[in-house]
Amino acid sequence: MPGLDVMLEKLKILADSAKYDVSCSSSGADRTKTNKMGTAAVSGICHSWSADGRCISLLKILFSNRCVYDCEYCVNRRSADVQRASFEPEELAKLTIEFYKRNYIEGLFLSSAVEVSPDYTAERILKALSLLREKYGFSGYIHAKIIPGVSAELVRQIGMQADRLSVNIELPTKESLAILAPQKKAAGILTPMRQITNTMKEQKSLKGAGNRFSKLKQGNDYLLNGMALPTAVREQEAKYGMVPYDKGSLHRFAPAGQTTQMIIGATPESDRQIIRMSESLYKKFQMKRVYFSAYIPVVSSSKLPALLTPPPLLREHRLYQADWLLRFYGFSAEELLDEDSPFFDLELDPKVTWALRHLELFPLEINKVSMEELLRIPGVGNISAMRIVRQRRLGAVTFDDLKKIGVVVKRARYFITCNGKYYGAGDIASECIRERMLSQEKIRSGLLPREKEEQLSLFGSERRNLLYEPKEAARGLLV
Repeated sequence: MPGLDVMLEKLKILADSAKYDVSCSSSGADRTKTNKMGTAAVSGICHSWSADGRCISLLKILFSNRCVYDCEYCVNRRSADVQRASFEPEELAKLTIEFYKRNYIEGLFLSSAVEVSPDYTAERILKALSLLREKYGFSGYIHAKIIPGVSAELVRQIGMQADRLSVNIELPTKESLAILAPQKKAAGILTPMRQITNTMKEQKSLKGAGNRFSKLKQGNDYLLNGMALPTAVREQEAKYGMVPYDKGSLHRFAPAGQTTQMIIGATPESDRQIIRMSESLYKKFQMKRVYFSAYIPVVSSSKLPALLTPPPLLREHRLYQADWLLRFYGFSAEELLDEDSPFFDLELDPKVTWALRHLELFPLEINKVSMEELLRIPGVGNISAMRIVRQRRLGAVTFDDLKKIGVVVKRARYFITCNGKYYGAGDIASECIRERMLSQEKIRSGLLPREKEEQLSLFGSERRNLLYEPKEAARGLLV
């Protein structure tokens, strides 16, 4: 390939620049074509974990890391001293299809810094995606980032080439955005989100997040701003000068929906603010996912945590668990956290924390409560709740049945009764249950080193000597 060294250097720079972007997922992609390569309908392409537990790959890369913006938190900001590079559209399309033919990847995740202007960058991205789809016949999964401030027509055209679109909301509040990214405006972020949602509504492909138990799903008559569908469609077309979709192209606009990403820990917002913003995005824009990215201090700034501050990975994990409760268990953000408790307990998952704060609702009789109440019991998931309901039609569920059904009994036992008997062993008091659960599940010992002075090592022999040598030496044994 001509200019191979140059291409490899660009690949190295732009792949490294994309590593902090976390919003990669291909769930919901369904772009099937005959006589094309790389259909995503069967395999579910992603660089992370698919719904069935497989790890699958995609090319995650920036189109350019040359940026005219100077966001404080960004490693690619204008004032950062890093190597810069940009692809040409033909280069990126050629690189992607060659990687695909060699089975290196199954799809493309494409983002970019703002080179020259949002529209200039979006036009080049659109050209690359068009070459990939039309010239090289690639029908695999493509996730494209929409840059805030880009024109509506470019959003529409990129959406016709990509399976999934995402616009990063970046920070949980407008105030934080104004401090850390003053060149980005909330309106510039929300406008393309609204356009994507309305376009998907027009083509009747808007699905949103969650399952039948979620409160995030809206009825079929849902549309932004409460407008009736025909009026909204007419206004949309009039505003953007769009030609109504013909029947053959209805399925083509972003069939896997839209996602967004929020940085956690760079600004002082509480978990309650973050999860409420997340819920609002699900409801307003019917997002497929809201991703959280623990801030990794790579930039020295008086407006950001110090460089040696560890990234809040456990906090990020608790937020993802809370997000799961919103999407699949029927919880609301107001239920999970309130003004008196604005942060999640890092030692226990949010469902257990919620249950401990509402012990007046427990214990629940496993043979009598509704499906919605079953889903509120820690240790009972969607599938085990449905199995319990099904089993109750045949006969009473016993405590011994619960483990076979799939309930995490060591967690659920504190919150249930079976045929009138409580199996929690002890008082139904928040602190007592909390301590027993932490001790039983060895959560604290799993999170922390065994000795404060101990440095965890990859090498088993060093760890063994550190733990056992003093005891063996004291007993007069050779070590």
